[in-house]
Amino acid sequence: QVQLVESGGGLVQPGGSLRLSCAASGFAFSRYVMNWYRQAPGKEREVVATIVANGGSTDYADSVKGRFTIVRDNAKNTVYLQMNSLKPEDTALYYCNARLLPLNIWGQGTQVTVSS
Repeated sequence: QVQLVESGGGLVQPGGSLRLSCAASGFAFSRYVMNWYRQAPGKEREVVATIVANGGSTDYADSVKGRFTIVRDNAKNTVYLQMNSLKPEDTALYYCNARLLPLNIWGQGTQVTVSS
């Protein structure tokens, strides 16, 4: 069964940190580009971070550069998003995405809420 399962979301105070995990199964994870997206209420889904198949290159949205880090462990079929210095505007449902065109796989999402 092809699936992505996110975990690690929760409620955190501004300035705090969270680490999201996304466990993959049922497909050749190490061949896929992995992305983290987020969608806040009333807003469009946006890409937050991207990592290429071998982990050698990453890219980030301007809004999270210097605060978020995406890494992957191909031996564990898992991708992570380390989020530091969290802000209220980071509040959103965070989705894991695996892409090897034309294939595009989505997880169910994990909620991140940044509030005092």
